[in-house]
Amino acid sequence: MTASNNVKLRPGDTIGILGGGQLGRMLAMAAARLGLRCQVFSPDPDSPAFDVVLNATCAEYADVEALELFANDVNVITYEFENVPAATAMVLAARRPVLPAQKILETTQDRLVEKDFIKRLGIGTADYADVSSVETLRAAAAKIGLPAVIKTRRFGYDGKGQAIIRDGDDFTQIWEDLGTKSAILEAFIPFEREISVIAARSADGQVESFDVTENEHRDHILKISRAPAAISDALAAQARGIAGQIATALNYVGVLTVEMFVVQEKGGPKVLVNEIAPRVHNSGHWTLDGASISQFEQHIRAIAGWPLGKPVRHGEVTMTNLIGDDILGYEQWLTVPGATVHLYGKGTPKPGRKMGHVTEVSPRKK
Repeated sequence: MTASNNVKLRPGDTIGILGGGQLGRMLAMAAARLGLRCQVFSPDPDSPAFDVVLNATCAEYADVEALELFANDVNVITYEFENVPAATAMVLAARRPVLPAQKILETTQDRLVEKDFIKRLGIGTADYADVSSVETLRAAAAKIGLPAVIKTRRFGYDGKGQAIIRDGDDFTQIWEDLGTKSAILEAFIPFEREISVIAARSADGQVESFDVTENEHRDHILKISRAPAAISDALAAQARGIAGQIATALNYVGVLTVEMFVVQEKGGPKVLVNEIAPRVHNSGHWTLDGASISQFEQHIRAIAGWPLGKPVRHGEVTMTNLIGDDILGYEQWLTVPGATVHLYGKGTPKPGRKMGHVTEVSPRKK
């Protein structure tokens, strides 16, 4: 049984999760509420997801024997991060259904391939160019204009693996600092706001999207998410439609996130896609307390072959990330009316590390 449309779990079956961070932890907790077991595979012995599952595998992603034993213990496999090594996905996919599918990772793990895919769908993005040397960087900058953003084609998150290039900058130094042979240069977007759409798609093609989220970053790390975003109903419908179009084109099963920019043009505001995250996402954490179903339960339902829920937002919702030493003040949040505190069990706080989050829900006005 390796075809995604054949997956139909029953209570008591086991889901394998690659990755042991907070997303894996919250996926396992959502599965448990539905009577499903989870086994987590992670090379980090301090993985916070290990704390909430009965069975865990602590091994490297290149350990074929450990992967095979893991696959034998589960009914379906999913992941909490998109940079799953291709060889790991191949070993597992030969033994159990892996959802979302391996071929989707091939698209979303490479920023250039992803941008080309979005462009083929007729969806707007920032102007971009392939960069493989200092010379091609100069040519791309001349074509796209400055300022621009250079990013590694693979890996990189929370601002890592990218840099803004401005007039007068040293192209050679920027290329050396990036430390890669393959990159993408993107036009700098003077956006009005950053938004994201969390969408779920089932194997039978049903798509359900949460309300559009507005995101505020600090030091390239998501700090605050608000739902609903302060945009018109028409623009929100456009954003949700784009997320559904992408999910359908990928033949996606599970939850995916589409990050977008809202930009002002002569004809009015429009959205441009920034990137796709083939997984549950930090900007969807508000759904845990602010909606009738969370992004985590929605993902579990999709990969289990169960019907998706119809998300209903409970009110105006704000999610605040507790980053680094923010966690030390967790007690102050415990007395805030309407606030729910989520701590990830990560131990010693480190700068830039997401240690937990707080959700505040203001009931809908009657």
